[in-house]
Amino acid sequence: MQDTIQREITVNASREKIYEAISNPEKVVLWFPETIEGSYAVGEQPIFGFGDHGKNQVLIVDARPVEYFSFRWVPGGNHFIGDVREVATTLVEFRITEEQGGACKVSLTESGFANLPENIAEASFDQNSGGWNFMLGRLESYFAEQ
Repeated sequence: MQDTIQREITVNASREKIYEAISNPEKVVLWFPETIEGSYAVGEQPIFGFGDHGKNQVLIVDARPVEYFSFRWVPGGNHFIGDVREVATTLVEFRITEEQGGACKVSLTESGFANLPENIAEASFDQNSGGWNFMLGRLESYFAEQ
């Protein structure tokens, strides 16, 4: 069982603008979940809404302006609503680093699949592997339209 998904994209935007797109609930709903219910702040457990694809409760773990943002969740298709601290989860991390020429690299890591219950681990890994390709493509498009 693979434990980690890693993806990188390069975006022609400042670290500040990219961090805002990831950490500000008014911006993140323009490319990731369609809705966020509740407080989107460290230590809080908002609910991400994905329209017909269901809802997932998350735990915001850390937020370090312009460089790092992370949350825990029961991956994608499992539609978990409840206390995220009480169940096996994966950790989703966004890291933003400046590149030459004013662009920035956004590195996404989702880890912890090997610690999920056996009956959902492999399907969750497979679904989120493709899901992150799609969502990071949406983040690239968000900046291309700015």
